[in-house]
Amino acid sequence: MTGGIVAGRRAVLEAIRSGHVVEVMVARGAKDTQGLREVRAAARAAAVPVRATDRHDLDRLAEEHRGVVARTASGRAGRRDLGERDLATEAWPADALVVVLDGITDPQNLGAAARAAEAGGAAALVTRTRRAADVTPSAVRASAGALLHLPHARVANIARAVARLQEGGFTAVGLDGSAPRSIFEEACPDGRLALVVGSEGTGMSRLVRETCDLLIALPIHGRVGSLNAATALAAALYGFVLPGRLVAPEETRR
Repeated sequence: MTGGIVAGRRAVLEAIRSGHVVEVMVARGAKDTQGLREVRAAARAAAVPVRATDRHDLDRLAEEHRGVVARTASGRAGRRDLGERDLATEAWPADALVVVLDGITDPQNLGAAARAAEAGGAAALVTRTRRAADVTPSAVRASAGALLHLPHARVANIARAVARLQEGGFTAVGLDGSAPRSIFEEACPDGRLALVVGSEGTGMSRLVRETCDLLIALPIHGRVGSLNAATALAAALYGFVLPGRLVAPEETRR
């Protein structure tokens, strides 16, 4: 994340929990909401200093901060970065879930997708380095801090990254509106799963689609012909992936 800056109360709270915040700045006169109290409490518990700052100084650090900005020890705010080779060699759990985003360009959509992925128990996120959204403060804020926790691989070639995951024992399932079977007609594969979601406009690229082991569709019953990528991901996670996997009761409430 550029400059080691995290903005917004929820994102700052998660950044403190990640253990890489060195300072929290709160706008003078900021309303003492429950969210701000949680930030202050987390900072105290982590021995992170909190400094009152003029709002216009925060404006120079982040476009939208809601009165709270944090500086981190590194530009990545503690997020673990993975390389393309790691996708094949990582010691993944036997039932690991990796979410792959092919061409998501909107930081808000990236953040929302990461939030759904993290909530659904994903072990990692894979995105493109070019013509795709980066992990900006806006994306982190939209993810409610999920991007600070998810291991993340940014790769040049999504099809090759999917192939690397397949080398590591993953079954690649792509969301494709033209697939002959829907999530209600196809059982989720057992074992390691890579769930691939394309962009809102064009979906997955041809090579990525051809690399997938299985294509499934989300049934659309209304007049709107599609869902945005983050919403489609959430629907597939909770309608297709998670029902077929054992989830301990204590893990279903976060």
